[in-house]
Amino acid sequence: MNLLEISDLHVEYTSRKGVSGTEQKIHALNGVSFDIQKGEILSIAGESGCGKSTLAKAIMKLIESSDGEIDFDGKNIAQIKKLEDIQKFYQKVQIIFQNPYSSLNPKMKIGQILREPLEINTRLKRAEINQIVAEKLSQVGLDTSVLDLYPHEFSGGQRQRIAIARALVMNPELIIADEPVSALDVSIQAQIINLLKTLKDNYNLTFLFISHDLSVIKYISDRIAVMYLGEIVEIGRTNEIFTAAKHPYTKALLSAVPQFTQKEDNETITLSGELPSPDKLPNGCKFHTRCPYAMDKCKESEPYYSEFSPTHNCRCFLYEEK
Repeated sequence: MNLLEISDLHVEYTSRKGVSGTEQKIHALNGVSFDIQKGEILSIAGESGCGKSTLAKAIMKLIESSDGEIDFDGKNIAQIKKLEDIQKFYQKVQIIFQNPYSSLNPKMKIGQILREPLEINTRLKRAEINQIVAEKLSQVGLDTSVLDLYPHEFSGGQRQRIAIARALVMNPELIIADEPVSALDVSIQAQIINLLKTLKDNYNLTFLFISHDLSVIKYISDRIAVMYLGEIVEIGRTNEIFTAAKHPYTKALLSAVPQFTQKEDNETITLSGELPSPDKLPNGCKFHTRCPYAMDKCKESEPYYSEFSPTHNCRCFLYEEK
């Protein structure tokens, strides 16, 4: 059963350039579509600037989408406007941000940070709130001795555990983890990733996990969606992406990490050039400016998805030709 369905999602920014103040459109998301099944971890992979964090913010309504649907539990979240409906949504969907040093209010004690969502969104008594907070702290490997301390008194890993506990206090159905370990030391990263997997297994949580680190993605994911310039170019189960990648961009990402060498019959691809600016997107297939297999039609038309299994498809003319 799908918990979240994203359909043709677009996000555009308008900015002013230079002293003349000329307006320009920045296309951050360009027709993103995918679904997340209840109880799974779907990861979004791609280079910095490809739109991963914009996608997370759009789902959480931290930024407005310009077109498309965000269907959560049968309701199009992109269209809800009433504060009451937004609050109900936030009770079911929570986010863990990248930087635990800036995502916790430095002026609030940990107890205040963790109690606040319950005080705002529920009518629970103080004793009930304190019990929930203690339970969530225990689930992330901390105890109630932290409640009277401030965020600056903790390490990065401890802060991220607190941020995870804050996401859990509302008993959400979906958690969006936006690069949750990239700001942490490698040894601490493993602890946090293992914690997220344990929480998923023990409480049947659903995760949208965002990262540029393929080693982390391979370990934690059930399925992977590869994003390039605001589009999903390939999606499949973890083993399908890592052993049978189809899109040249996916192969290039895997080629950049030696331990993820593909099958012998799959070539190594090295990316050339920089990621194009989102205010000057290429025509046709947006990857053609960096693709070693680009054809004339790639510069003129956008490819459709080709299906390789019920769970694996990619958007590339190489397979439409066959």
